[in-house]
Amino acid sequence: SVPGTKVELTVSCRNLLDMDTFSKSDPVVVLFVQVSGSSEWKEFGRTEVIDNTLNPDFVRKFVLDYYFEEKQNLRFDVPPGSYSSLLGAQDFLGQAFVALGEVIGSQRGRLERPLTGVPGKRCGTILLLAEELSNCRDIVTMQLCANKLDKKDFFGKSDPFLVFYRSNEDGTFTICHKTEVVKNTLNPVWQPFTIPVRALCNGDYDRTVKIDVYDWDRDGSHDFIGEFATSYRELSRAQSQFTVYEVLNPRKKCKKKKYVNSGTVTLLSFSVESEFTFVDYIRGGTQLNFTVAIDFTASNGLPSQPTSLHYASPYQLSAYALALKAVGEIIQDYDSDKLFPAYGFGAKVPPDGKISHQFPLNNNVENPSCAGIEGVLESYLQSLRTVQLYGPTNFAPVINQVAGTAAQVTDGSQYHVLLIITDGVISDMLQTKEAIVTASSLPMSIIIVGVGPAEFEAMEELDGDEVRLSSRGRYAERDIVQFVPFRDYVDDSGNQVLSMARLAKDVLAEIPEQLLSYMKTRDIKPRRADPE
Repeated sequence: SVPGTKVELTVSCRNLLDMDTFSKSDPVVVLFVQVSGSSEWKEFGRTEVIDNTLNPDFVRKFVLDYYFEEKQNLRFDVPPGSYSSLLGAQDFLGQAFVALGEVIGSQRGRLERPLTGVPGKRCGTILLLAEELSNCRDIVTMQLCANKLDKKDFFGKSDPFLVFYRSNEDGTFTICHKTEVVKNTLNPVWQPFTIPVRALCNGDYDRTVKIDVYDWDRDGSHDFIGEFATSYRELSRAQSQFTVYEVLNPRKKCKKKKYVNSGTVTLLSFSVESEFTFVDYIRGGTQLNFTVAIDFTASNGLPSQPTSLHYASPYQLSAYALALKAVGEIIQDYDSDKLFPAYGFGAKVPPDGKISHQFPLNNNVENPSCAGIEGVLESYLQSLRTVQLYGPTNFAPVINQVAGTAAQVTDGSQYHVLLIITDGVISDMLQTKEAIVTASSLPMSIIIVGVGPAEFEAMEELDGDEVRLSSRGRYAERDIVQFVPFRDYVDDSGNQVLSMARLAKDVLAEIPEQLLSYMKTRDIKPRRADPE
């Protein structure tokens, strides 16, 4: 896959504890990263030591790969500068725990946290600033042509195409682009194409980019015409002049004394544009609003029975609670008020036993929001005790409810994510398709997690990855649904933390792209984070 987004963290501390009797402390910050799905911490790096200050602004930065769909836990330790692994606790200046998503999700990407860890003392604070490295987002458009390539085909001329490779740290090459084939010519002009800079050189402008020239053959045994090497920096000079490369075939070079080349390739044009990224919108203040809808139909089984999908033993969360926690605990970092509307569907609700497909789990019709993911879990467990599981399984009401809210603010400052957790077969397929097609033009995404052993074929159709979803002749404007069966993520050894990390990684992976596609089709630019 294309290398992920790189984020640079700048670290400062304020009002550190003064440990030295003769001068102020000499602090350093050591960053530890938690290994995904485990409780193990690994040292990632450390800042320089700054002598004699309680308010250090460190120059050395931490560059981390950022993944929206993962909970990336960080721990910052602040020992004094004469730091060794034999650190005595008496010299410790404090520590702070934070998820990378919290830093990016906070206003303007700035977060201040109290340092803790020295009993009975105020340890001051740590300030973190997250900035995306700018070379991540550039997109290049270029066009090439060739002249006098070697003739490879017995009848007629060659059918040339180019293959681009980026070089890796270890000297190997990874394919990153193939042009189309231009038939029957030794002087092809290829169509212009676009490619992210990071796919071409992983942000290192001087790294080798290798380009092979091939003659296409129907049977797949394409003939090698020759190769040439360049770099992003060299390619970018073509903004002001044509660059001509000699295409060389090393085998011919060795054999023939008079060999000059196997033709030339000319870079006709090269331009760079910046693409806005998910981080740009989050830093510009876009809030992710998280809503949960839980399936209370009778097919789940009686919650009091261990066979029920809603059964929560004292030792283990139910599949519903696990899915809710897995997704919610990541999304909540991007929602400043941490208030999440939560609904149930498919149950008979007190006092009069009416069937409802969007009853608030907290029993408050005026304000269905719960405080934090813990609040949602509490209300969910409370509802299981008070409602009667029934049916049918209707998704459309709750999708339309969230769509109604999303339609109120379409300027890009709010984006809604609806998580539906269900055990199965949907009863209102036509209405749900209609609801999703309508919602596809709004700032929202829908995640459906299927729990239990049912066959979920119908859900795959809603997902729209293979075939764009349509309803009564209208097609969805964008793909906004991501469906996964929970059973695919359950860790065999029963490690729930790992199951949750795997699930979140998959269901959330498409959200940044879905948010970007909404902003792009509406031509909404991220609000600039004002400089301080």
